[in-house]
Amino acid sequence: MRHVERVVVLALDGVYPFELGIPSRILGAADGRYSVLTCTVDGRPVRTNADFSITVEHGPEVLATADTVIVAPVSPSLVTAELPDEVAAALALIRPEARIVSICTGAFVLAAAGLLDGRTATTHWHLADTFRRMFPHLALDPDVLFVDDDRVLTSAGAASGVDVCLHLVRKDHGSELANTVARRCVVPPFRDGGQAQYIEQPVPEAGAASTSATRAWALEHLDEPLTLADLAAHARMSLRTFARRFHDEVGLSPGRWLIQQRVARARHLLEASDLSVDQIAARIGFATGASLRQHLHAAIGVSPQAYRRTFQAAR
Repeated sequence: MRHVERVVVLALDGVYPFELGIPSRILGAADGRYSVLTCTVDGRPVRTNADFSITVEHGPEVLATADTVIVAPVSPSLVTAELPDEVAAALALIRPEARIVSICTGAFVLAAAGLLDGRTATTHWHLADTFRRMFPHLALDPDVLFVDDDRVLTSAGAASGVDVCLHLVRKDHGSELANTVARRCVVPPFRDGGQAQYIEQPVPEAGAASTSATRAWALEHLDEPLTLADLAAHARMSLRTFARRFHDEVGLSPGRWLIQQRVARARHLLEASDLSVDQIAARIGFATGASLRQHLHAAIGVSPQAYRRTFQAAR
């Protein structure tokens, strides 16, 4: 029988209700591959950071049965450098081999528990200084959406919880199922963990032209040798205006964004097709298979063959 991953979401006092629901919504749409349970440290209701409390079905004992534990975020006013005794006792129930994920301020909980020692982590960019003051010995990267450091994953605020949960599906079962889940939940199917957290101008000013139509056009023409001039011409902007507006909206330069999209498409084709590396390179706009190998290794640290073997074994 197919293994069903047990995911336990820990809700602490002051939890954000939106982020608390993300794991169940995203992982619950993955064709029965995950069973998602929610618990508190004592089985009792907890206050949210909104004007209501929530009641859960489980106490901390289910943490001992989890394959993956997700710590939902709490109001920043409640984060501390030391864990309350009941929280520490609950986290101590987690099996050593379990995967652990935090969303937003959940990283403070993992840090206080010593679970981030020797690892790189992230949290919401606005709380980076607070995190560094509380945990100066830890490596923090506040500029990314999420960090996957072996069995411990940390993510930034709100929507990055969606990104890290989709990443879990992609990592466990491949991009085809992850894309299916994204379509079912009507969310973007892939935002790379290294994408910028803070985007200066995600919504264009009134009357300003957006680069969104050009980005959509570029995704349909990844097999072509697109240049900044090509993109600017499609958007009917000068090179300087287009580059500035693109970075304001996306948080990346057009060139870096194109590479990310091509690498993402390559990963999907490596997982879901039997095309050769050279054939995939031609389909996504890399000049040669060697170029694809270089960019894939820079992005995720493995060769195309090793990446394909990993996902074929998972299937």
